[in-house]
Amino acid sequence: MAQKQSPEKEVEALLQTIDPSKFADESLRHTLTVVLNVIEQQQLEIKELRQENQKLRDENNRLKGEQGKPEIKSNKPKGFSNHSSEKERYTPKKHTKSSKNQSIKVDRTSILDYPSSELPSDAQFKGYEEVIIQDISLKT
Repeated sequence: MAQKQSPEKEVEALLQTIDPSKFADESLRHTLTVVLNVIEQQQLEIKELRQENQKLRDENNRLKGEQGKPEIKSNKPKGFSNHSSEKERYTPKKHTKSSKNQSIKVDRTSILDYPSSELPSDAQFKGYEEVIIQDISLKT
């Protein structure tokens, strides 16, 4: 499988294949050499300007309080590491989340009545909803 190259790399590879010495006409050879040099200088300048533009964008975003473009590092390990026994060393820990209401001590239960005269005319009773309310009590 052939990997697709970026347009900059394709242009650079194409420019490397052009050989001005193959042309018989001296003026054409000189003109081609000058054009290739100009193209190469422009390519370098475009690359530098893109890098500077990205740095300025990052700085502008940083000053706005945003984050700049992240520097993504390669996935290559820095040193030798033995990955063969990594699965054997890893033991997953089970996490269980329990209800906090189970640990609360309920010392009083009350059902609150709401006056039916203050309810809207189309109100319907849909049952009770259990709610735990915690009050702060200070004792000496």
